Amino acid sequence: MTPARRPAPATGPTWRDVEPAPLVLLTGPEDYLAARARDRVRTLLRERRGPVEQSVVDASAYAPGQLAALASPSLFDDAKLIHVTGLAAMNDDMLADGLAYAAAPDPDVVVVWEHSGGNRGKKLLDALRAAGAQVVECRPLKNDRDKSEFVLSEFRSHRRRIDPDAARALAAAVGSSTAELAAACAQLLSDGPATITFDDVEKYYGGRVEATAFKVADAALAGRTEAALKLWRQALDTGVDPVPMVGALAAKLRTIAQVHGTSGGSARLAQRVGSAPWQVERAQEEGRRFAEADLVRMLGALAEADAQVKGEGRDPAYAVERAITTIALSGRH
Repeated sequence: MTPARRPAPATGPTWRDVEPAPLVLLTGPEDYLAARARDRVRTLLRERRGPVEQSVVDASAYAPGQLAALASPSLFDDAKLIHVTGLAAMNDDMLADGLAYAAAPDPDVVVVWEHSGGNRGKKLLDALRAAGAQVVECRPLKNDRDKSEFVLSEFRSHRRRIDPDAARALAAAVGSSTAELAAACAQLLSDGPATITFDDVEKYYGGRVEATAFKVADAALAGRTEAALKLWRQALDTGVDPVPMVGALAAKLRTIAQVHGTSGGSARLAQRVGSAPWQVERAQEEGRRFAEADLVRMLGALAEADAQVKGEGRDPAYAVERAITTIALSGRH
């Protein structure tokens, strides 16, 4: 007899769409996303129920009975919002009272529990989940794809548009801080045109773009010749060696060549070519510009540049520039 298949775990709300509820659990170390989730809960609670009585509880310095006292009915019948911070360092009294509260939460009180990570308090987190808490993951943006998707989502939430290459450029310009990236989006939303392009990002943040090898490759493969050459010259000025530049271009072109003209799910193709599914999806998208003859020509130009930068030429930087130009001018524009 085939055992019953377990249902997939339900996906919780995001920090963008979390709603006020008796139990809201924010998990993960990204403080900025947790702050956005808290702000949304507070704003919605105020809009729906009027004045809000807010309280903050430090779980590491918690006193017995504190949670029950704060959750007790208000003299003025205001809505109550309790923010419990520092669950990753909670004391034993917080654990005991938290478990008791999770077993019988007050339906008229909103309690936001915040846990930055680690094993401390796992019993309470499990109890909150079992009690039906809205669980919001607040994880750092791990890679360029995450950062670009964050930018695109910020603009979508304001019913505005930013071109995908502009989103990647903005993510590259600002760096890894989610708060700084959100601030950059807010500036462009406030000061920029209705649709933000790569040139707009260059105008506001061009001096901060980190012209790494993969960013040069992205511009070349997108057919942006002028931008690719500008980024390459900036990269040279900041000390990028021609050898890794050729390696980055070759790595991206190899993936494009491997998936060119293929069909099927990205997960299956990713296993075959040894890349992540998102890299396969991006390679398929980038590869649509090129015919097989284009790929042969580009790979040939890279092979020549590779030989030049490894000792066969007197001007490795120019050899790379010539390969970048060949790639950027290839395909359908």
